[in-house]
Amino acid sequence: MCKLNRDILYLIFKELQDDKKTLISCLTVNKIWCETTVPILWKNPWKFLKGKKLLLNVIISHLSDESRNSLSINYLINYQKPFFNYIRFCRHLNINNLNEIIDTIELDDVDDYSTIRKEIFGLFINENTRLTHLYIPYQFDYQINLISGAKHCFSDLEFLSCNACINDSVLSELTEICKSIKELELFIEKDNNNYGIIKLVESLKKLYNVRLLTKRSLNSDESFCRSLENSLIKHADTIQNFKIIKQPATSILSSLVNLNRLELGGNPVERMSWNCLKNVSLPFLQILKAKGIPIKALTNLIENTNGGLTEIKIDCVLHNDIDNEKIIQIIYRKCSNLKYLKLMFKNKNILELKKLLINCKNLNGLYIIIDNTTYWVDGDMVFNWDYLFEILVSSSSPNLFKFKFYFYEAPKLESLKLFLDNWKGRRSILLQTIQDNSWGLGLEIGMKYFELMEEYKMQGIVKKYNHVLNESTFEDFEWLQENI
Repeated sequence: MCKLNRDILYLIFKELQDDKKTLISCLTVNKIWCETTVPILWKNPWKFLKGKKLLLNVIISHLSDESRNSLSINYLINYQKPFFNYIRFCRHLNINNLNEIIDTIELDDVDDYSTIRKEIFGLFINENTRLTHLYIPYQFDYQINLISGAKHCFSDLEFLSCNACINDSVLSELTEICKSIKELELFIEKDNNNYGIIKLVESLKKLYNVRLLTKRSLNSDESFCRSLENSLIKHADTIQNFKIIKQPATSILSSLVNLNRLELGGNPVERMSWNCLKNVSLPFLQILKAKGIPIKALTNLIENTNGGLTEIKIDCVLHNDIDNEKIIQIIYRKCSNLKYLKLMFKNKNILELKKLLINCKNLNGLYIIIDNTTYWVDGDMVFNWDYLFEILVSSSSPNLFKFKFYFYEAPKLESLKLFLDNWKGRRSILLQTIQDNSWGLGLEIGMKYFELMEEYKMQGIVKKYNHVLNESTFEDFEWLQENI
């Protein structure tokens, strides 16, 4: 029964792995809870990295007395051995974070830094540890292959994040050892990319997730990208999640027929045609995220799906009323299973939103980018908030209760009040507003909005409300956030 209890506890705590506050509270319940929680917290200790010194103290406490004394480390005056070998539970090694922590150590002798780095790396990479996720920073040249136990430690590696300019010796060692990598994240540079990456990709057995990230420069190493994409095409049958910032150099997107998730772009400043999307057919696509991608290209892509899309996020792209109308229409015609949508709605196409709400009855969260940047001569905003709110009340299915509005100019207080009054009797709203400049006409107006929301929260019409200026700490389709 004790074994069963531990197993059940582990499954429960695993569901809470992103909730640090709750997990930490479980440590003090009893011995079994503590022993079950510690491995989950230490699986990826970098996830909640805020107190570097605290984590450093725990890491240093794992060093032998001989190492601590020989390095003259001025930490842990009241030193005692830890209750657990915490590092043994670590499955994620973020070398960049680890280097930052090591750099905070105050040593009497500067020459000791290379030695302490070796000692600490040895705690994470040895015969008794087994990593599944490895994050290698830019210009990392430490000879990890010389660390005793490296082959054992990396033999089950499933995720690798590194720069494409990775050191030859490090890459060679990883290529030889790591055949089970399923997720690959590459940061591609303008030049000097290591073609040995191609050999690594080709050596992998099954690759499921790929992220090709590039900087904002318009220029890219097209020759390297072409070779890399061709090597990835060999994994086309298994790749399910794919992200690429730059327009592909090959027809790789047409080859990835089993994709479930596709993320495109990320730099709205660049102007690329993305004509490669025109004839791409992705019948199993469920999630589409696009940033700075031409609307016409995305309309073609969505049209060539088979109705499986449940999440669409499109932002940071300027387009006219006609193209806006077309993409809204193709979404409600092809995406009846849609649950989450982020899209700009222009004033002329608010009626199309009504059709979308009627056809997409599974919609659970709606993130509307309000196109109200244009003024009439008399200064009134073009966007008709009243009509938008009227449609949301009249046409939203019972499943839809999560809303986000991104705008430049806030709706009038009376419009928002009427919307909330008419929502009475429905499921309580989760509401967020994100504004790209100052709130309304001034702080006084802003405070009236918050006061209004508090009133409707007390009535049970609004469950949660957040307002953000310019940047939000929430994910696009996140309405509730744990305090970490």
